[in-house]
Amino acid sequence: MSITTKTGDKGLTGLFTGDRVAKYSPIMDANGTIDELDSFLGEAKHYVPGEMVEILEKIQVQLYDLMAELASKGKYSKVGEDDVEWLEGLIHKYENEVQLKVFVLPGSTIASAKLDICRTIARRAERKVAKLVLDYGFGDNVLVYLNRLSDLLFIMARAIEKREGKLREVR
Repeated sequence: MSITTKTGDKGLTGLFTGDRVAKYSPIMDANGTIDELDSFLGEAKHYVPGEMVEILEKIQVQLYDLMAELASKGKYSKVGEDDVEWLEGLIHKYENEVQLKVFVLPGSTIASAKLDICRTIARRAERKVAKLVLDYGFGDNVLVYLNRLSDLLFIMARAIEKREGKLREVR
């Protein structure tokens, strides 16, 4: 099987529903941003501590499920409350470690900077998915997941900085 299908050569792409949509459609725009996040998480894995690599790899797998939910217009939904609870548990774990009380300057280490880039891409993806939820009525699970994911990436970056004594607080 070839990865070149030539079916997108006229600016359209196929959804799981069988529909053909413009490559610039809100669905493809959101999925493209999630795909970009997946790539940047792949890069971040080379810089973060070992326990965070496993977390990022699990997230990468879950991102495929998020994209499938959007490409099926909400008919396929594999990421749910348990996945959001998993993210929230990790957020609380790292919050307890960092004990953040003020704003911080992001990017004090290469690893934390990589996670901060991922966080901002997750936020952009969240904004794009919000359009799908509000205008088209699907993507609710994806929206909640991306919201928690950006929080997790933020606090993981701060944990790295704290561990290395490089957490830069803004007062």
